[in-house]
Amino acid sequence: MVKNVVKRDGRLVDFNSQKIVAAILKAMAVTEAGEDIVLAAQIADSISKQGKEKMSVEEIQDCVELKLMESPRKEVAKKYIAYRNKRNMARNAKTSEIFEEIINAQSNDITRENANMNADTPAGMMMKFASEATKAYVDESLLSEEAREAVKNNYIHIHDKDYYPTKSLTCIQHPLDLILEHGIKAGHGESRPAKRIETASVLACISMETVQNEMHGGQAIPAFDFYLAPFVRKSYEEEIDYISQMENKDYSHLKDIRFDDYLRHDLVGLQGEERAVQHAVNRTVSRVHQAMEAFVHNMNTIHSRGGNQVVFSSINYGTDTSAEGRCIIREILNTTYEGVGNGSTAIFPIQIWKKKRGVSYLPGDRNYDLYRFACKVTARRFFPNFLNLDATFNQSPEWKADDPKRYVHEVATMGCRTRVFENRFGPVTSIGRGNLSFTTINIVKLAIECMNIPDKEKRIAEFFSKLEVVMDIAAKQLDDRFQFQKTALKKQFPLLMSGLWNGSAKLDDDDTVESVINQGTLGIGFIGLAECLIALVGKHHGESEEAQTLGLRIVTYMKEKVNGYCEKYQHNYSVLATPAEGLAGKFTKRDRKTFGSLPGITDKDYYTNSNHIPVYFHCTPEHKARIEAPYHALAGGGHIFYVEIDGDATHNPEAIMNIVDLMDRYNIGYGSVNHNRNLCLDCGYEDATEGLEECPVCHGRHIDTLQRITGYLVGTTDRWNSGKLAELKDRVVHK
Repeated sequence: MVKNVVKRDGRLVDFNSQKIVAAILKAMAVTEAGEDIVLAAQIADSISKQGKEKMSVEEIQDCVELKLMESPRKEVAKKYIAYRNKRNMARNAKTSEIFEEIINAQSNDITRENANMNADTPAGMMMKFASEATKAYVDESLLSEEAREAVKNNYIHIHDKDYYPTKSLTCIQHPLDLILEHGIKAGHGESRPAKRIETASVLACISMETVQNEMHGGQAIPAFDFYLAPFVRKSYEEEIDYISQMENKDYSHLKDIRFDDYLRHDLVGLQGEERAVQHAVNRTVSRVHQAMEAFVHNMNTIHSRGGNQVVFSSINYGTDTSAEGRCIIREILNTTYEGVGNGSTAIFPIQIWKKKRGVSYLPGDRNYDLYRFACKVTARRFFPNFLNLDATFNQSPEWKADDPKRYVHEVATMGCRTRVFENRFGPVTSIGRGNLSFTTINIVKLAIECMNIPDKEKRIAEFFSKLEVVMDIAAKQLDDRFQFQKTALKKQFPLLMSGLWNGSAKLDDDDTVESVINQGTLGIGFIGLAECLIALVGKHHGESEEAQTLGLRIVTYMKEKVNGYCEKYQHNYSVLATPAEGLAGKFTKRDRKTFGSLPGITDKDYYTNSNHIPVYFHCTPEHKARIEAPYHALAGGGHIFYVEIDGDATHNPEAIMNIVDLMDRYNIGYGSVNHNRNLCLDCGYEDATEGLEECPVCHGRHIDTLQRITGYLVGTTDRWNSGKLAELKDRVVHK
């Protein structure tokens, strides 16, 4: 008796004779004689009694063809063979068409799916070839029938599906202290532990670049200031030794001096030990600044993923109040403000200011001066974004102001918005953890399918019924992917699983990662809440209290369902306010093809990201904050709050502070500010003129216009897909 089927990827699944029956009936349905369920069942039963316990998919299909040819219904065999060949040809034809577009460097939504990737370079083309071919394999061989149908019918989108067969995880917050204290062993080389700030800076880059090649998502450092602070002190001590040698005096006792801050001062008028100390401080600050310059430069030039994409990197900082930590913060901000190269704004790393009352937000707080400087830098360079540690859902009872490792109990985020903190299977922390994978639900389509139900209560009830079904499919699909991911071996992720991922240090090379990856999260995302609400009640949540009430009810329901999945599957499921880039237009185009152009719903080239008020809706920043804030507590897998401001923000850092005040007032978890920034690449002139094409100073036309796409910056919109370009065109200022 056949017990198992060997899938094309080598997985074993239970033999199911009903699938054979269904396939035969499909072939029979297109013949004149029609269906014969008795014959189909007989053939399926005969195949099930083959003399082996395991059969491959191809072997089963060959047996079906043979049995049909031996039966009185030979014409069915021909239809079955034709259908089988047609499916293979259709897959190949689609792949060939996509490959031709990649070869010809055509600018379309496939080659512009990720604005941070240059798909026109040889390495970028190779990545797209692999990506598109792999997606077809995943659909055919790795997804359940239920999940495959849900994808096919535009109900769900499986993110990073091309990386599915690699068993890789999405992202991680690096415990950089392990790298700095023990060095790196990766590939064919290794590095010693760091002793100087310059080395620490380089190791931070190498850590993120190396692990980027072992994962399919972003890399982050959760406490950049805390991790690098000790090397400021070590650098100062080195400088004291240097000055001692230069002056032939013993200044070793000056190493014990503790500072309130590391600030450059002129040496004029200083004598003796006072001069030696200030000289050492000046040299230390210069070294820290150069190390930060090198870090930012490297993160914008070191390529990963076959050489076609810089590391998708983020750093969190702002709450280290030590003199050394403040030095790191000040110099990363100075470097960012100055820009890279000829003054361009650095795209990476995405920088995140950790805002906390009593530490880094209020007048009188130790790091308040640096917070004001951070707002000034944001006004010119878009970064840092702002993470609100005071939000009720971002607080930990374990956090203590006098704890030198209090950063362990501080939420850290990926720049795009991904949040990992709560944990059912280990310590509650962001460090050494990340997202495993995520899938987004098209809640707009579910709402459209209910639009024609006249009774509002029945319409909404039917929507929730459909939402439950699709959420169940998404949760099961994520568990299926987890079951596949957990079979990966530690040696497949040589640096990630060497101790960076929580618990991985105890694994041997040939151990699977099953025992440690449950520390990560599985995200169920949503997109288009605004369009969903318009379909259900005629207005979006930014313009109607009724819509807002329903919107909160929908996302609350999703959170409650997700909590149930945590218990059912024993994973860290979470709700994610999806950062849709390629997906922004993909769902919409397919729904418009099915349902036509529906006003306010499918009449644009994109669905609104997650729970945001539509970008075209005119409102004040405070109104936007009041409406979007409650969703942050519900979307524990990640969320973000955007405000668009006009004018030249460089001269108005208080505008940035006002936005952060809104975050504080309305319990918003994470936010950023968008504004316009132009840079003339010929002469370095900067301004905020919208649509600038010619420099008013040198009349050059090489204008770099910076824009934020989902959570990161893009210096050119040439790589944006059509959905995001349409959204950009519709954006209005909040005032």
